Amino acid sequence: MKPKRSLWFVLAAMALVGTPLSTMGCAGAPGSGRTANVKAGEMPQDGTWTGVWYSELYGYLHLIQDGNAVKGKWIRPHRDKWGELDGEADGDLLKFKWSEHVIDLVGPNATKSGRGFFKYKRPAGENVDDTYSGEIGFEKDEVGYTWEGVKQRNVKPDLSSIGGNGANEVGGGEWDSDNSEKGKPEEPASPN
Repeated sequence: MKPKRSLWFVLAAMALVGTPLSTMGCAGAPGSGRTANVKAGEMPQDGTWTGVWYSELYGYLHLIQDGNAVKGKWIRPHRDKWGELDGEADGDLLKFKWSEHVIDLVGPNATKSGRGFFKYKRPAGENVDDTYSGEIGFEKDEVGYTWEGVKQRNVKPDLSSIGGNGANEVGGGEWDSDNSEKGKPEEPASPN
């Protein structure tokens, strides 16, 4: 009789704890995400999103602005993840969609994505470095995790230097290409 009562107690406890946990992520209207409460302002004189920006957490972010469209890629300092963003600038405000890929990982956890925003800033004074501060969120959220960066001087962005299509990130030799070694293979040595 006691094992049945213990089992019933465990199931009841799981039901009581599981119900509130399953409803925690349901804040806001269905299908919408949390958005940033920021307004666009004027871009500082000669300011541009184009450049290479550094963040201790996210590494070097390469951005290229073409009109209002902004594309970018970053690689984390530990070189374990790389990401890309695609957004639209409105003055000193950049809103974007992003995705980040874990290097050498395949499957549903290999890529995370979401939305975010950056606000361009120029500190007071002379000979100062431009900065941005903003947030990113997962999936439909635009907020949640802080991301700040400092514009690097005299560094040109190169989007092609970061990322890949996944095909060349997997090791295994050149099994699907022409033999790069010329000549006749050696006979195997005898095990004696």
